[in-house]
Amino acid sequence: MRPARVASLSIISNTFVVLLKIVVGLLTGSVAILSEAIHSGLDLMASVIAYVSVRTSHQPPDRTHPYGHGKIENVSGTIETLLIFVAGIWIIVESAEKILHPEPIRMPFLGISVMLIGALVNWLVGRKIRRVGEETKSVAMKSNALHLMTDVYTSLGVAASLTLVSFTGFYFLDPLIAIGIALFIMKEAVQLGKESFMPLLDASLTGKEREQINRIIQHYADEYIEYHNLRTRRSGAEEHVDLHLVVPSDKSVDEAHNLCDRIEADIRRVFPKAQVLIHIEPESERKDK
Repeated sequence: MRPARVASLSIISNTFVVLLKIVVGLLTGSVAILSEAIHSGLDLMASVIAYVSVRTSHQPPDRTHPYGHGKIENVSGTIETLLIFVAGIWIIVESAEKILHPEPIRMPFLGISVMLIGALVNWLVGRKIRRVGEETKSVAMKSNALHLMTDVYTSLGVAASLTLVSFTGFYFLDPLIAIGIALFIMKEAVQLGKESFMPLLDASLTGKEREQINRIIQHYADEYIEYHNLRTRRSGAEEHVDLHLVVPSDKSVDEAHNLCDRIEADIRRVFPKAQVLIHIEPESERKDK
């Protein structure tokens, strides 16, 4: 299934879950359910952002974007991270108000049922989106999946709190668990923020990924003198790799070009969406330096 189609599936599921939680939250008076409705509402916004970014990032390079549109996914992931923090702060503020002014919860079993339904829907959709995100290395898709999976955990937490409240009558448990939910989703956002934001600063690939590239280049060590200025970065689902390759002075242009083609092909076998640029330097130029 194409990434854009999967992203649109999360928009549909989130719209259903948001409306359900808002209605039941107002009927029951549970701040935890209303907090979950806000959380799911931000998930819906994140799904829309992910859908737009996935469609945009796959557009080919053009005159104004010669390196492609991949970084729109990183912008999307960063925005989604900020939305998670906004949701967390809002939940904490509303929960603190409920602790100071507790109110009884009406029809708790209705709320429990809605939380379980929402958790099931988001688990099914989130699992599919995460799988597609991993396959396509899409930051926007993976961040969208994180939104949905945190919604699963928080929905289950709210269902548990409503169950305790219904049996014990301790209404303060509702806002306390809501605060715990807020802290949990904000913690998850930290990791997502690192993955989304760093590529905007052109941070290099991970040490493991750079080592894979080095091994590929070194596989052809008997055909060149040395290589240097190896640089890597990520842009959305794409990896960008460039380096300088010093070849023997007696190697023809065709031979050097063929060597570069084979190195690039091997890199793309490991990183299918990689954009590779190799600058050839003759041995004589190296000696001059």
